[in-house]
Amino acid sequence: MGTVPRTNSLRRAPVQQRSADRLARILDACAQLLDESGYEQLSTRAVAARAGVPIGSVYRFFGNKRAMADALAQRNLDHYAERIGGRISAMPGEDWRGAIDAVLDEYVTMKRTVPGFRLVDFGVQIPVGDRAADSGGADIDYRVTDRLTDLLAAHLGRTPDPALRRTVLVAVEAADALLQLAFRVGPSGDPDLIAETRAVLHAYLARIFD
Repeated sequence: MGTVPRTNSLRRAPVQQRSADRLARILDACAQLLDESGYEQLSTRAVAARAGVPIGSVYRFFGNKRAMADALAQRNLDHYAERIGGRISAMPGEDWRGAIDAVLDEYVTMKRTVPGFRLVDFGVQIPVGDRAADSGGADIDYRVTDRLTDLLAAHLGRTPDPALRRTVLVAVEAADALLQLAFRVGPSGDPDLIAETRAVLHAYLARIFD
């Protein structure tokens, strides 16, 4: 069955396998077209043609291209959390550095390999104007922070309290800025800047986790 993103962007959630698979094809087509022509050139009609579905099928799930891109970003976040969870489940609970490395490495891998991820990732890079006035994505940074906080807290046996969430938020924002720089310097991410990002995360989080 196609993966259904957990998002409010969907007009209606699929209840049958055929509908879920169609939604997955629509999001796959959206990702491909984002890589090829960018967000400004993206259209629901082009997505429908690439996915091989009627335009009405796209509008059955999404009201506009922003909602479609937001659903793609949420699917990316779901896959990201699954990949991290799979890696850290095999690590000792005290190995917080290994868990942080998994968080960083999986992001870099998805940035390099997942269609559409370079532009959309978890929704923060689409140029759509004033995010504070846009309920479709205004809380995306907190969604990422909340998912990572819960994963790390469960792995380390800690309580996901406000102090931990604030610490993870700072780490997420710092890493995001540094990794954007790394991928501006080199299309596959400058390895030295990625290494510096890892060092910054380890140094910052050591005061909480050591």
